[in-house]
Amino acid sequence: MADVAERAGVSPSTVSRTLRGLSTVSPQTRARVEKAARELSFAISRSASSLVTGRTGRVAVLVPNLDSWFLGAALAGLAPALNAAGLDMLVYSVTTAEQRAEFFDRLPARRNADALLVVSFALSPRERARLDDLGMPLVFVSQHEQGRAGVYVDDVEAARRGTRYLLNLGHRRIAYLEPADPSGFAWSSRARLDGYREALAEAGVDRDDELVRRVADWQGPSLDAAVGRLLSLAEPPTAVFAETDDIAFRLLTVLRGVNVPVPARMSVLGFDGHAMAEPWDLSTLAQPARRLGEAAAELARQVIQDSATHGERHVVLPVELVPRGSTGPAPGARDDGEKGEEDARNRG
Repeated sequence: MADVAERAGVSPSTVSRTLRGLSTVSPQTRARVEKAARELSFAISRSASSLVTGRTGRVAVLVPNLDSWFLGAALAGLAPALNAAGLDMLVYSVTTAEQRAEFFDRLPARRNADALLVVSFALSPRERARLDDLGMPLVFVSQHEQGRAGVYVDDVEAARRGTRYLLNLGHRRIAYLEPADPSGFAWSSRARLDGYREALAEAGVDRDDELVRRVADWQGPSLDAAVGRLLSLAEPPTAVFAETDDIAFRLLTVLRGVNVPVPARMSVLGFDGHAMAEPWDLSTLAQPARRLGEAAAELARQVIQDSATHGERHVVLPVELVPRGSTGPAPGARDDGEKGEEDARNRG
């Protein structure tokens, strides 16, 4: 730092203020210092700075896996937004039971970050208590925690709207496919299933648990078997609400394989707004995954600066229903105009 200061013709303290992004340095001085730092290949030490400021300049992120499209999109929004705020991102992907036990036993994020973002990770009471031991601000992303800062969508209301959409198309036998996923999305499953059931109750449709199927492996035989059970019911469904777009994509493939036309015989609605939903012509409830990451980065910055003010702030983002070709009226639920036209054709 002394070498940079000498080359730029300023004091070492000015170099420190400049490279930490403080606003007390004039643009001209900042330019000289940054030029000198580049010429000398100098980078400020996060570890050394933390001894003075008490902050690491890092945000830890806890995720249940890195395989999900949604998580990838959220992290794609989170990383550049944190970078723009001068913060590095440290990701902990905790997938297996062993990794989970080790993480919550060791708490490796302790003293390594200024805040922890918990992304789509269902916590047990013990795990939640352990995170309190970290002594750092927490921000929950894509989930709602009372008394904690969070960025999320209203899964219950979104699922309610999606189910109403199918009801308004004339469907009364609406199945629901949910993943039996131990990776940490269980909280979201419960909320979306609640919204589905609430909409059916509002419409006066009797609850039929035979129409709710859990799939242990949505890419394999578990989903095939679930579809087989639905199609073998005495009164099979005319629509399926898939909890995620990934499940919906696989469902469309299975239905095509058994010659069930979509949407003439079976409508399919997904949830997520996956990047491939449009090419698949999938109707979906699109949540703004990338925007969730961006909003989480901003909330993390605010919480780090002032946890007393922002420590319990909630940011709720909208979900948009995007109707496409995978959904249509229930069989036999055509309007009077369509029936009259068909009658006229038959008489002719």
